[in-house]
Amino acid sequence: MDAPDPQTTLYTTAAVRALDRAAIAGGIAGIDLMHRAAQAVFGQLRRRWPDARSVCVLCGPGNNGGDGFLVATLARAAGLQVSVLALGGQSTGDAGLARAGFLRAGGTVVAAGAALPDADVYVDALFGSGLNRVPAGVAADLIAALNARPGAVLAVDVPSGLDADAGVAFAACVHASATVCLVGWKRGLFTAQGPDQCGARSLATLDIPTQVYADVAADAVLLAPQALPSRPCDSHKGRYGHVLAVGGDIGAGGAIRLCGEAAVRVGAGLVSIATREANVGAILAARPELMPAGVHVPRNLEPLLARASVCALGPGLGQGDWGQGLWRAVLDAGKPLVLDADGLNLLAAAPRPLPQVSVLTPHPGEAARLSGLTGAQVQADRFGVVRALAQKYRAVVVLKGAGSLIADPGGRVALCPWGNPGMATGGMGDVLTGVVAGLLAQGLDAWEAACLGVGLHARAGDLAARAGERGLLAAELFPYLRALVNGRV
Repeated sequence: MDAPDPQTTLYTTAAVRALDRAAIAGGIAGIDLMHRAAQAVFGQLRRRWPDARSVCVLCGPGNNGGDGFLVATLARAAGLQVSVLALGGQSTGDAGLARAGFLRAGGTVVAAGAALPDADVYVDALFGSGLNRVPAGVAADLIAALNARPGAVLAVDVPSGLDADAGVAFAACVHASATVCLVGWKRGLFTAQGPDQCGARSLATLDIPTQVYADVAADAVLLAPQALPSRPCDSHKGRYGHVLAVGGDIGAGGAIRLCGEAAVRVGAGLVSIATREANVGAILAARPELMPAGVHVPRNLEPLLARASVCALGPGLGQGDWGQGLWRAVLDAGKPLVLDADGLNLLAAAPRPLPQVSVLTPHPGEAARLSGLTGAQVQADRFGVVRALAQKYRAVVVLKGAGSLIADPGGRVALCPWGNPGMATGGMGDVLTGVVAGLLAQGLDAWEAACLGVGLHARAGDLAARAGERGLLAAELFPYLRALVNGRV
């Protein structure tokens, strides 16, 4: 089996421990791995903060603390002012060797509980990825004091207090300026609260042989930037599909208009919109390339469905009689489908089989309704929930949020590393629905359309947010979507 690229592969903490064990079994001593980790962390410290003159290293009782003692040794050798605070009176195994080496080099260890000294950079080597409970007592006090300090914070492997599998920050959790992840990316660094707590992320594989990675199963992959290939010169609109966007109840016409325009902007050949009659004039005036039709009852959908190759259902749909009737008619048609917003809420209230090609795009609240969980439970196990939803509904599922996840019924998961808080505004989900539908219409399968669509949407959001995250409008993504899908950015 070919070895995966560690830079684009995500692991559970158990899998990373297996990578460690395999590397050691292959002939790399544990203390050598620890030295390599320390060199990677100290190198990152010097690159990020070249003017730093003082370093405070916080060391825990385990191997993460051992990494910290070796970082402190390197910092002293480089002429920096170094202070070390340690949890526990002793360290064992390789961490004990690292601690002894720091003391032999002239270092001094102070028991945690003393006042946190001033420093230009603080190194968090307290717990790493092995922590599965809320830090308490002296450790919690130390984390609180660290978070209150103005100096930069560099976390070793994982910010202490972050669940490295789920991305959930415990009540006491280090807020790092940067994190050097060791051996393999822990999946929780990229989703839920993980990105906020980690700061800038970098991976140090410690020169572990590639065969080690080939022998340990990864849990997910990171999306890579992609675009669609150039079109042949004899193209015509019939080659690139016909999206029917269904929604826009009274007062929500903007949602379905955003959805329809997004499908056009990523290259769908034709886009029709089934909506309330009151919305037709405004949609035509704003975007004449779209083809809106007023739909009063489900039978009015029949000629529109007959022409469509893909349906986008849900933006602004509502859950009243009008929305429910259109929802049933679209699902009965069996066309490839992207389902969002109230389309998902109606599915949660009345579960039923979906078309063979379907993509669901819930946010955590909608995912909670679809799965019978609370929103907090969804966020506490995003990987597990997205896999369960994909299996339950036999569809590709996009669980939106920080570090959006894409899963298929077979258990495959991809994670989107792009996006920003400015995208937490009305209309962004409607745009994503249209993007995925437009890609389905051009011949991509459900997995490909979801992965490419989520990536394009998030990257467009990042480009649009260069002027500032607050105040970002969903429609401002359109020029960037066009550039990205054509590979121009």
